[in-house]
Amino acid sequence: MTDTSRAWRFAVDRGGTFTDVVATTPDGQLVTDKLLSENPGHYDDAATEAVRRLMDEHGDAPIAELRIGTTVATNALLERKGERLALVTTRGLGDALRIGTQARPEIFARHIILPEQLPAKVIEIDERIGADGTVLAPLDKDSARASLAALREEGFDAIAIVLMHGWKYREHEAQLAALAREIGFAQVSVSHEVAPLIKLIPRGDTTVVDSYLSPVLRRYTDGLQRDLPPVERLRFMQSNGGLAEVGAFRGKDAILSGPAGGVVGMVKAGEALGHHKLIGFDMGGTSTDVAHYAGELELAAENMVAGVRVAAPMMQIHTVAAGGGSVCSYDGARFRVGPESAGANPGPACYRKGGPLTVTDCNLYLGRIDPAFFPSVFGPKGDEPLDPAASEARLEEIAAALPEARPLHEIARGFLSIAVDNMANAIRKISVARGHDVTEYALACFGGAGGQHACKVADELGIETVLVHPLAGILSAFGIGLAPVKAIHEVSLVRPLHEGFADQLGALKEEARAALTQQGIASADIALVSRARLRFRGSDSLLTVECAQEDAMDAAFRVQHRQRYGYSDADAEIVIEALSVEASGLSGGLGNAQVDPVETRGEASGDWPTRGRSALKPGEAVAGPALIIDPGSTTVVDEGWEAKLADEGSLVLSRTAPLQRARAVGTQVDPVRLEIFNNLFMAIAEEMGVVLQNTATSVNIKERLDFSCALFDATGALIANAPHIPVHLGSMGDSVARVLEVRGPGEDGKPRDGRGLRRGDAYAVNDPFRGGTHLPDITVIVPVFYDDAATKPDAFVAARGHHADIGGIAPGSMPPESTTIEQEGVLIDNLLLVDEGTFCEDAVRQVLADAKYPARNPDRNLSDLRAQLAACTRGSELLHQAAGERGAEMVTAYMGHVLANAEESVRALLGQLEDGSFTYPMDNGAQITVSIRIDDASRSAVFDFTGTSKQQPNNFNAPRSITRAAALYVLRTLIDDPIPMNDGCLRPVELIVPEGSMLNPMPGAAVVAGNVETSQVVTDCLFAATGRLAPSQGTMNNFTFGNEAHQYYETIAGGSGAGPDHDGTSAVQTHMTNSRLTDPEVLETRLPVRLESFAIRHRSGGEGAHRGGDGVERRITFLEPMRANILANRRAVPPRGILGGEDALPGQNWVERSDGSREDLAATGSADMEPGDSFVILTPGGGGCGAS
Repeated sequence: MTDTSRAWRFAVDRGGTFTDVVATTPDGQLVTDKLLSENPGHYDDAATEAVRRLMDEHGDAPIAELRIGTTVATNALLERKGERLALVTTRGLGDALRIGTQARPEIFARHIILPEQLPAKVIEIDERIGADGTVLAPLDKDSARASLAALREEGFDAIAIVLMHGWKYREHEAQLAALAREIGFAQVSVSHEVAPLIKLIPRGDTTVVDSYLSPVLRRYTDGLQRDLPPVERLRFMQSNGGLAEVGAFRGKDAILSGPAGGVVGMVKAGEALGHHKLIGFDMGGTSTDVAHYAGELELAAENMVAGVRVAAPMMQIHTVAAGGGSVCSYDGARFRVGPESAGANPGPACYRKGGPLTVTDCNLYLGRIDPAFFPSVFGPKGDEPLDPAASEARLEEIAAALPEARPLHEIARGFLSIAVDNMANAIRKISVARGHDVTEYALACFGGAGGQHACKVADELGIETVLVHPLAGILSAFGIGLAPVKAIHEVSLVRPLHEGFADQLGALKEEARAALTQQGIASADIALVSRARLRFRGSDSLLTVECAQEDAMDAAFRVQHRQRYGYSDADAEIVIEALSVEASGLSGGLGNAQVDPVETRGEASGDWPTRGRSALKPGEAVAGPALIIDPGSTTVVDEGWEAKLADEGSLVLSRTAPLQRARAVGTQVDPVRLEIFNNLFMAIAEEMGVVLQNTATSVNIKERLDFSCALFDATGALIANAPHIPVHLGSMGDSVARVLEVRGPGEDGKPRDGRGLRRGDAYAVNDPFRGGTHLPDITVIVPVFYDDAATKPDAFVAARGHHADIGGIAPGSMPPESTTIEQEGVLIDNLLLVDEGTFCEDAVRQVLADAKYPARNPDRNLSDLRAQLAACTRGSELLHQAAGERGAEMVTAYMGHVLANAEESVRALLGQLEDGSFTYPMDNGAQITVSIRIDDASRSAVFDFTGTSKQQPNNFNAPRSITRAAALYVLRTLIDDPIPMNDGCLRPVELIVPEGSMLNPMPGAAVVAGNVETSQVVTDCLFAATGRLAPSQGTMNNFTFGNEAHQYYETIAGGSGAGPDHDGTSAVQTHMTNSRLTDPEVLETRLPVRLESFAIRHRSGGEGAHRGGDGVERRITFLEPMRANILANRRAVPPRGILGGEDALPGQNWVERSDGSREDLAATGSADMEPGDSFVILTPGGGGCGAS
């Protein structure tokens, strides 16, 4: 046993660029080091080298403990350099993890790029256990043994075992794991051991990640133990903010190993100064991490990392692509910062390697960095300082490209303003958007570049205190040195709360306690915290409460639900989704080691007053503007701020003069403010979306995310929208226009309806012939008045949501056989929803009931309308706040400038397009025809739909607003630049849509399929006419089923079309929809159905020089009598190829009866399903491009 009183203790943060070390020497002195993580030819491993250097300098002695946070796992995941592994899963579901939720990551991407899958091979096993535990097909052990043996012969050494419902019914997984270990697999990750939680997709991904990364970590830890001097305790930082002994460290827990240490360090440093509400601000070279703390570490149960869902407790850390190396550029209209980074090579221009202009260069030019205090490691010999002349030269290049002369310092300040705005927006997402008043917080600043921007970020947010720890540049290592040993054990229950859970909780506590005692923590030193994740039955919105007596938990959950989501339900049953027990215990670490100031060497070379932190005395104040220098970082004290040195060595920056927000002079377009307002308008729409998702009650809005939020100017022109459902976005402006048409001023200046648009009003519209799309999509519109004296609205905000039912002849309001709008549900035209602040519930209920086929659940409609209203209220508040801070004229002017910017982007695009046309038949015999005519002189275009079929007797008619939405989406998607999708995009385009055609039908026509199906045809037609993209699957494959007790609706993925420079993508949502699918285990647990297969339909994409993506096969067996409906297209007419590419395979639908008979269905059809019957849907692929 080591004499710990005379021993070394090390805490190491091995980052992507640098490795930071904080250690206590045998005599208790705290020492630090920083070195490159990779330095081939000098050392093999940075952590080992750091230990050697410090021991050489301060003396050899035993090592009591080495703690390390490492990006080894993160980098392996990002770079896809983990262990070669195979996935073993239930037959029929081999592609389930690849398909995931089926949503595409970038909504405006022509070439849809999905994350690379981790398994090199997938093996499907014959077995099946039902949602109730019934063994439907026993595990075929002989076949499984043969399959696993074949994998070993192919050289696989790692497998992940993920079976349907394996989280709860574990026999088959356990038998497979035993077989795998017997056969000789070195890494066997089993889903019920890795993450025993319901939901096949995240549990499966987590198990795969564990198998993929654990061998990488094992090799790294083996190398450490081999190369280090003897270490009594080797512990690793986990993503959950606690340590694990080397033998207990798993791949799934390693992903945020380093950043988690920074949050722990921030909390410890803040609490020492009496601050318990903190915003973590960790700015490095390529990105900035932000975190929220209000008394306890925030852990997320499920996270998306590098395109992989990870169901393991993980620090909630939000990353934004803004760092010191973020590239600053001018695109002809806007100043841009990031997301590209100069990295370490070539790095910023001032690094003497010919790099681009970056945030660091702007800081250097403005004197916010002094080269005298920056390492002289640049130039050919690595011994020269930063080069201010190179930064200046790059700024002059920007100045030369501007239409008007502008001083270089103004340009540099402009880029910094945008960088600060980006970082402040990231902080708002984790704080303000979740209901926290950020002005009550301190900004805890760390990371190499954080101190240069902390005051400006704080000002942007209204924060008046900034904390800079003496080890801010290496705070992650410091936090690792202070962290507890921790184990979190979880298990899903999925049962009513009041059925009790004491036995499961007791077993989980013993597991968690044992996990720590096995790591050397005495039982008496272990603290246990038990929590439960609860939800209302039928909802997926989980909230975490402390475990207690059931009635107390019930009450606490309902209160918390109302606080978080704005509503509760006194009668709804509460389900306990999962239990979690966190065991933690302190052992070793850096303890109370005192941080001694390190003297700064060098003479200031700039104009800013400059002080070294080591020269300050406790309590001494430094007024801004000033630079305070540490050996590894610079803190900028801006004007109006003051820095004081706390007794323990931290800098506490406080605003001493009230912040005066300068209102910009004039409303002429400015490239800096244009970018900031672009981001502002987008951020407001996104925050509206967060509020709507949080407060909605229906599955469609809350979980399938079938909603959209947007901002409009005073004329109803779309300004910005959050990237939600494309078919909504381009059509909502017509709904706003309808409100203005009816309630706005007439030629005499008086309100046309005699009442007008008033403060506190809200209006509801779903009429497809008055700006709507189809009846389930209800739009709530709120006028915004910037000034109390204003007599007419300055802007509008709106939220559209797909309601679960709005009446009509079929539950769900999407009848395949409707022939009139009346059969599709309740029509709402410009209903006064809120009258000057009073919610008009009686009037709403009357409208929902006053129809031939009334709404089936008005309470649910009212609940979602209130959620939409809450989203609009938030958008209105944020716009009002922006007008108050920046001036109403400025906000109004920049709405116009944002439109003009989008218009110019489209005009530039049109200059690259040629005339084209395309006619696309549909399965029902109708056709869509479009001709695109380009006028090069005016850089404008005509989209002419003359030749399109007349209004249809079925429900495939699409209101004109849908064609407008499709045109807007296509134009935005053809522009590779990330501009907001707004009405400026359509200014250069004339739309000709013949009245009485199926794209501009007369009032009364049925339209439910027009929104979901015809919209896809219009989009495909426009893309094909440009020659830029072959048609996608061309349908949403709307599948609904239900009976009196259950109703369900989903849209199903297919193949995307190929383009001249890329293949299509398989099994993904395309174009006008991007809604998610319910997880297979949740689907089967909540509904009496069984998902027999969900697989990629190989070779269904069109062949060509570039192949179209493949569709999917989805087979669902019914366990109760139900009515099932399909509303689709492209079953007879296949998705076309272009430019010589071949057509894709069309889709198919049929019913397989339990007696073996088969009934084929057309693109639209219904069937009465009996127990044992299966509904099979094959979705189309995408068209090919170019002759092969």
